[in-house]
Amino acid sequence: MTSPIDADGITGASTRVVDFANAESLAREGFRGERFDAVVSCMASRTGAPADAWAIDYQAHAAVLEAARSVGVRHFVLLSAICVQKPVLAFQHAKLAFERELIASGVTYSIVRPTAFFKSLSGQIERARRGKPFMLFGDGTLTSCKPVSDNDLANYLADCLEEQRLWNCVLPIGGPGPAITPKQQGEFLATLFGNTPRFQRIPIALLDRIVGVMAVLGRLMPPLAEKAELARIVRYYATESMLVLDPITGRYDEAATPSTGSETLFDFYRSVVAGASVPDRGDHAVF
Repeated sequence: MTSPIDADGITGASTRVVDFANAESLAREGFRGERFDAVVSCMASRTGAPADAWAIDYQAHAAVLEAARSVGVRHFVLLSAICVQKPVLAFQHAKLAFERELIASGVTYSIVRPTAFFKSLSGQIERARRGKPFMLFGDGTLTSCKPVSDNDLANYLADCLEEQRLWNCVLPIGGPGPAITPKQQGEFLATLFGNTPRFQRIPIALLDRIVGVMAVLGRLMPPLAEKAELARIVRYYATESMLVLDPITGRYDEAATPSTGSETLFDFYRSVVAGASVPDRGDHAVF
């Protein structure tokens, strides 16, 4: 079925509800035999658990690509993730598998790998508002990122459709300004609310023990395997920066991480204090 989209003022746009796991649904309710110039996909698995990751990050995308090629789509813009540079998790391998398939398809591609989203860095705003300690993994300086706003990323994805310099490229992208550590986030939020920065530190060694225990339990009790993968995901993001990885040195490189847009994470924090709503993080919540 279709319904006009008017809430956001997108004249002429419509919604088509599709089962991406079903090729017939893609053809019947999705493309309908009509001609389209491009596909822009922002699909991603909700949890990153193996079954979910391979069903969405790979298989659903592969089905869309096949259906798109059948109706003559010439350009596929894929929202991927910068963390696939150092793949150790199921969802990273699934994303990379589709990236390779897209590159080999013959369709013009733009593979966009953003750093971090404001949404994923908004989980402790209310803690800071109440004057509670900001929770850190390690000392809070082990990782850093250049977060990008939804609007700036959306504009970049749209640019991929028209700017040939962005075609047939893998495109890591961050937001404006310098890379920010979790400790700097906590300091800024505390100051923004008029509080003295306070921190509660979670040792990386504790995460390692949790991951180890969950891995054993996941092998003994298969229903716990998904929770074991979620523990590995938390550990990964606690220890890996979301920046371009230098393949020679093996180090993350802030200077090599391209910036786009105008809104910084600290601008976003200020807007929340001024009354803007905090985005619902759903399955991506940690704190």
